Amino acid sequence: MTTNSTPQVIVVGSGMNSLMCAALLAVRGKSVLVLERNDRLGGCIRTENLFEGYTHDLLSCWYSLFVGSPGYQELEPYLKQYGLEFAQCDYSTGLVQPDGQSIALKRDISEAAKQLDQLAPGDGLAFRKMAEQLFTQDAALTFGLLGQNPYSANMLKLLFSEWRKRGVDGLLDFAKAGIESFRRWSERELQHDFSRALMAPWVLHTGLGPDEASSALIGKLTFAAVVAGGMPVVKGGSARIVEAFAKVIEAHGGQLKTGMHVEKIITTGEGKNQRATGVKVNGQVIAASESVVCNVTPTQLYGSLLENISPQVREKARGYRYGRAGMQIHFALSAPPPWCNPELLNVPLVHFTESMEQVCLSVTQANNGYLPDKPTFGIGQPTALDPSRAPDGGWILWIQMQELPRILKGDSAGEISIPDDGRWNEQVREAVADRIQQRLELVMPGFSHLIVGRKAISPADLENDNCNLVGGDPYSGTCSPDQFFWLRPFAATGQTKTHQTAVKNLFHIGASTHPGPGLGGGSGYLVAQKLAVKRRT
Repeated sequence: MTTNSTPQVIVVGSGMNSLMCAALLAVRGKSVLVLERNDRLGGCIRTENLFEGYTHDLLSCWYSLFVGSPGYQELEPYLKQYGLEFAQCDYSTGLVQPDGQSIALKRDISEAAKQLDQLAPGDGLAFRKMAEQLFTQDAALTFGLLGQNPYSANMLKLLFSEWRKRGVDGLLDFAKAGIESFRRWSERELQHDFSRALMAPWVLHTGLGPDEASSALIGKLTFAAVVAGGMPVVKGGSARIVEAFAKVIEAHGGQLKTGMHVEKIITTGEGKNQRATGVKVNGQVIAASESVVCNVTPTQLYGSLLENISPQVREKARGYRYGRAGMQIHFALSAPPPWCNPELLNVPLVHFTESMEQVCLSVTQANNGYLPDKPTFGIGQPTALDPSRAPDGGWILWIQMQELPRILKGDSAGEISIPDDGRWNEQVREAVADRIQQRLELVMPGFSHLIVGRKAISPADLENDNCNLVGGDPYSGTCSPDQFFWLRPFAATGQTKTHQTAVKNLFHIGASTHPGPGLGGGSGYLVAQKLAVKRRT
């Protein structure tokens, strides 16, 4: 390949964090080159017309984290210039149980609390107090921990400031709450099983389960943020956000190339003097005059892309753990689904489960290699916000499952035959999709007669589409306390601190790094902050 000139910064990969980083650097005056191994940009952002007239977001779909991110606040005028628009509605999320009991929450903390109190008296007040704690008393510390470089001077200032306000006991109380399990918190603070079932599935959205450490903080924060901010989608499909990012980067002199498999990071020097100078792509060397930024997993970065890395760092990378697998099912419907509660037609994302206990059981089954017999899943309805994605009268369901084993050992219901090698194949994928379709019939009687088309995406398909989704883990590594905050992707070793690797001028971003998975572009933003100051106006 050829480039117009030697870029200052090479970005490996083109997912949300890569695009965020490259766009910010380009706008601030840096020359950037984005290299993507696949035939299209976007990483986990992918839009396809699976069935005639229907526009489906495969993989990621919802942008609540993005629209509230500092990176978007800076790039918003540039992205809007190239046609990026978000669709929002008055509802946020909800729950439906197999017996038909359900709730469709409004996009407002106070209103949602009133709704919850009608079904679970007292728990609406508990939810309102929880949200107030998160968004007022603990906001500076929680969002500071998530939004700053853990090893920066600003982090020390934050902790010192909070220590002065809270004292040692107050900080310890915050830390204790930060590692508490959702089950323990919910059994203490909520009075009704329905409320626990409503909130528990949100724990799954970072790969944890309700019995795992830190799941209370993750579950509460994710649920409250969605109720407060909603679940926006990109008008016309998520590919529009990739297109807008690409145009911003190119308008500011940057380049984006697909079909570029980075084989190796080129370095000079040894030990503490080792420095990244470029990459080897398709047999050719491309130099970077300043930095290389890699949006890959730690096992890729330290296992194959880098040479001459200390055994200590390589061993820590080898110990990085991936979580349970995910799966998606996309339905194109000829008409809106016949929900047991018609109000659910307005809700962007409804979770389906019997109870918190069932969520916990399904997680345990998956952890042990078994397909859950009653899996939890999210029912996304992007057409509730953006009707342009389907023909007149049509509808789309975006189904996400997050409690599946990466390696199969059996089926909890004893109904699905498991291959001897434990690998996902087409037969298992479609059998699981049939199970989900049958469960949907419980709350949408006659739903199957409306199906125009169905496409299931198994854990093996996920990894095949994006090598960062190891084993089909949609979060590129479990977010347990030993792999979160300061410890993501692993404990610092020498110069290896979160995004700064042991190699000078080489930076690590993506879901495997702080602040973790999601579409907020957090790690890309933090590295851009380090590599280029804001352009003065």
